[in-house]
Amino acid sequence: MQTPPQQPQAADLPLPDEVAQQYSSQLQAAICAEIDAAGGAISFARFMQMALYQPGLGYYSAGARKFGEAGDYVTAPELSPLFSRCVARQCQQVLHAIGFGDILEFGAGTGVMASDVLLKLEQLGSLPGQYFILELSPDLKQRQQQTIKQRVPHLLDRICWLDALPASGFQGVILANEVVDAMPLDLLLFQQQGIQARFVSYNARGFNWQDKPLESDELLQRVSHLQAELGEEVFCPGYLTEINVTQTAWINSLAAMLEKGAALIIDYGFPQHEYYHPDRTTGTLMCHYRHRAHGDPLILVGLQDITAHVDFTALASAGQSAGLDVMGYTNQAQFLLTTGVTEMLAEIDPADSRHYLEVSQQVKKLTLPNEMGELFKVLAMGKGLDIDLKGFMFQDQRHRL
Repeated sequence: MQTPPQQPQAADLPLPDEVAQQYSSQLQAAICAEIDAAGGAISFARFMQMALYQPGLGYYSAGARKFGEAGDYVTAPELSPLFSRCVARQCQQVLHAIGFGDILEFGAGTGVMASDVLLKLEQLGSLPGQYFILELSPDLKQRQQQTIKQRVPHLLDRICWLDALPASGFQGVILANEVVDAMPLDLLLFQQQGIQARFVSYNARGFNWQDKPLESDELLQRVSHLQAELGEEVFCPGYLTEINVTQTAWINSLAAMLEKGAALIIDYGFPQHEYYHPDRTTGTLMCHYRHRAHGDPLILVGLQDITAHVDFTALASAGQSAGLDVMGYTNQAQFLLTTGVTEMLAEIDPADSRHYLEVSQQVKKLTLPNEMGELFKVLAMGKGLDIDLKGFMFQDQRHRL
């Protein structure tokens, strides 16, 4: 059975056009077929996987514009080239320590970050051997190729697109900017009678929630660990939250691939004790559509982003268990300040007042606590490096993990 095209359920969300609704209807039909095959409901993790990554139809797999003013959100590399130039300075230090290496970027968006990182590394005389981009979306891969051909055509031969992780033995830097927040995750609801896992079913009106007793051994172990660490009283009846087990498999894959170098994971999130705070009773799941944020992932299927904040403690712990060293953890503001964002701003001629003001506003957006500066964090993990990473010299907060 195919549900009718989903319509926004909040008055302030714009209606999708007819073509977008057709894509959404096809995706809904595929999800409904999956639900039927599963006996009437699928886990939210599976629903999120299909909504975001179903080949040809999911949010990241189809052709909808996602980035920039005309899309659904703006990422730091899109906001200002200074972000990527700071990332490049950290890459330079790691590449220099290795002697020679490559860069691998996950989910490179429009290709802006890759272009700006390469331009800065070229200026610094520290270009990588190759710049790999792991991109699963054919649409985004095409956009990346267009961006890079326009901005750094002379470096195009250094860039290689992948559809799977390279083999073991990788040496260099791994970049993951706003990647983990979009990994499929499970929703758990704590009730007096026990823990419920949130599933998705459907009827004639569309998709809806169906809660079932939690049976997954992996999730039960994670819950038991959290309760032991934070206290069972945190997870009071009615407490709804997320657990991301996908990131553990991802980190294991990175650790198996990386021989020497560092991974920089940049995303919005908290350490464990803040993520599972007693007052955070509805979790962190959020949807983004046309620069509007709301909390209903069951509408606008395939047309909106679905994300959750990152539990950086779980991420670091998974890395350590996989054999990685946790090399640094701080907020985005401190990372950018340490890697020279204010020095780059000072290089702009104040006499060019319009440009200087524009870049100053970009720096504020990237670094102020009430903007991106505090909510976004940078976690570095690596192998075979005996150096203090530049981006964490001002304020390393590993003790908070």
